[in-house]
Amino acid sequence: MIIDERFVTYMDSLDCGNTELLDEMEAEALRADVPVICKETQRCLKMLLAVKRPRRILEVGTAVGFSAVFMKTYNPVECNIVTIENYGKRIPAARRNFARAGMEDSITLVEGDAAVELKKLAGPFDLIFMDAAKGQYIHFLPEALRLLEEDGMLVSDNILQDGDIIESRYAVIRRNRTIHKRMRSYLYALTHHEQLVTAVLPVGDGVTVSSKVAGKKGHDQ
Repeated sequence: MIIDERFVTYMDSLDCGNTELLDEMEAEALRADVPVICKETQRCLKMLLAVKRPRRILEVGTAVGFSAVFMKTYNPVECNIVTIENYGKRIPAARRNFARAGMEDSITLVEGDAAVELKKLAGPFDLIFMDAAKGQYIHFLPEALRLLEEDGMLVSDNILQDGDIIESRYAVIRRNRTIHKRMRSYLYALTHHEQLVTAVLPVGDGVTVSSKVAGKKGHDQ
């Protein structure tokens, strides 16, 4: 946790909650040790959806479908969502959850490696939500930028690694050093790319919100 636990507890006490179905889905996922977006990230995402009102959403990392159903539920306009998942054991649960929510016609689940599947997609998307393997974000970025609409929004979750991102690579557990290096590269690319204006937010385990600047073609960083 990167914010004092007392602040998080207080902010959680102000939360208005979610729908009964989302609460059930979240509880089921947590019992199965499947990570879902935390409460702070949920609140941030609700606000971004209300502001952006995206018609087409791309999600990289479906898990059991909680965040896709969440975005469809709290988007104030009708939308279609494409979501990509590579972990086969979670795909059946995601499909069941989309059916439970009555959203199977508006949420398209693409099975496969996002590094491959992103190249097959046609944009533009108004909002892209990155919530997959953290070490791969930097590799997904060029295709995400290609698919993102001008003035579109790229939201990336879990980018501060429980605070490890500020540490020297030698202070990080050896098995996490590759992810640490790649996430630092990703954050640098987001904040220095001429096509993007990016805010790094200490929300949950860290969220970046990037807006694509209209009219700039840019180049890969």
